[in-house]
Amino acid sequence: MANWLEVTIPAHGDPEALCEQLTGMGLEGFVIEDERDFKSFLENNTQYWDFVDEKLEKSMSGASRVKLWVADDDTGRAIIADLYEKGLNPESRPVTDADWENNWRDYYKPVEAGEKLVIVPQWQDYDGDRTPVKLDPGLLFGTGDHPTTRMCLAAVEKYARPGEKVLDLGCGSGILGIAAAVLGAGPIVAADVDEKAPDIVRDNAKLNGVEDAFTVYVGDVIGSGTLRTRLGGGYALVLANIVADVIIPLAPYVGAFLAEDGVFVCSGIIEGRQDETAAALEAAGLRIVELHTLEEWHAFVCRRA
Repeated sequence: MANWLEVTIPAHGDPEALCEQLTGMGLEGFVIEDERDFKSFLENNTQYWDFVDEKLEKSMSGASRVKLWVADDDTGRAIIADLYEKGLNPESRPVTDADWENNWRDYYKPVEAGEKLVIVPQWQDYDGDRTPVKLDPGLLFGTGDHPTTRMCLAAVEKYARPGEKVLDLGCGSGILGIAAAVLGAGPIVAADVDEKAPDIVRDNAKLNGVEDAFTVYVGDVIGSGTLRTRLGGGYALVLANIVADVIIPLAPYVGAFLAEDGVFVCSGIIEGRQDETAAALEAAGLRIVELHTLEEWHAFVCRRA
């Protein structure tokens, strides 16, 4: 098994300039860790951000650094000494090939949600009293640890009924629909704008033995009347763990998806956006029956007015 030294160099806010300097030294194979890039990615990929692990978020807080790897031998140590001489203040630690393959898994632990559910990374065993939902976080960031997801899972636990239809809009990794299926609900219909979603949802559903319950569509529910027609109606539970900027224009279409006594659960609503989101839901003919708040996030449970 190969041994390496992971070298971390502070970028002082300009990682690209540091990479250019390192390239000039004949080095290559960099990884940039920068909080601004991390936040930019999340802002431009809102379908994913509710599934980012809190520990990962903390590890990126204030980050501006470049990592590279050198062999744990005289040549590698000479490179590190040269970095010191150039005033780059590198820090190093030994790693192995196995570390690279598996250390990322340390971020993911079982996450309890509601009163019955626990989200368990697929490589971990669970022998507790809760109902496990297996998930592969490596596929789409998903851990279930984000406050918006935990609130939605608690609502799924309360409102998903055996044998009744569920619609998951902006399904991401499929965690909400899978939880509903594990609790006996179904069939489950899901939709997401990401073309990778069907494969990811099916893989995660298969981990839980509920893949046969799922139909997954790709498309924009707000912009595509054709997709809305394909999704149909009569759903006992409709879920949307997205963001306020999507929930607000989605609201007028929700009623057509719901069964007569159906429930709509929406979350991903940051502090400061709850009032306008509530107004949009009520204007669309939905009656808010529950409001939940966790940390700086809000979730609504609605029925037809």
